Amino acid sequence: MSSRGEEQVLIGLGGNIGAPLASMRSALQALDKHPLCRVVKVSSVWRTPPWGVTDQPDFLNACADIRTSLEPRAFLELCLVIEQELKRVRDVRWGPRSIDMDILFFGDREISEPGLIVPHPRLAERAFVLVPLAQIAPEKMHKGKPVSELALKSDQSGMTVQQGPDWF
Repeated sequence: MSSRGEEQVLIGLGGNIGAPLASMRSALQALDKHPLCRVVKVSSVWRTPPWGVTDQPDFLNACADIRTSLEPRAFLELCLVIEQELKRVRDVRWGPRSIDMDILFFGDREISEPGLIVPHPRLAERAFVLVPLAQIAPEKMHKGKPVSELALKSDQSGMTVQQGPDWF
């Protein structure tokens, strides 16, 4: 934790229906406007093939480095409220969505509570998370390996940069 009581939170953002880039930008603006959060850095936006349920449009994905003095559960609840305000509908797991915000890391904490597992349990399986995450936190360690190494070894088939890191 910093002297201001802030912790680094690394989040993944994505969406594939409506205007996902605008939704991701709005989500980050909402976090940045919160008095106990600030956006420090964002990755490029990547166009990625769908994962899980593959019969749907490509996704746009990015990661962001947030600093917050909120506790993990409060930060998660803030993200869920923002998703709801941006018209997120949760009906099909891994299905189409206007916006998705996932907590990937919360400082160096390991959390296992109903609805909140950190580090994100499927992080190491997902190039659409690892590649943008490696842009903003390449040295972040996950299960003894830096994110940059995990990203290099991930299947990046079909991934292309859609916007540089100046999109936010």
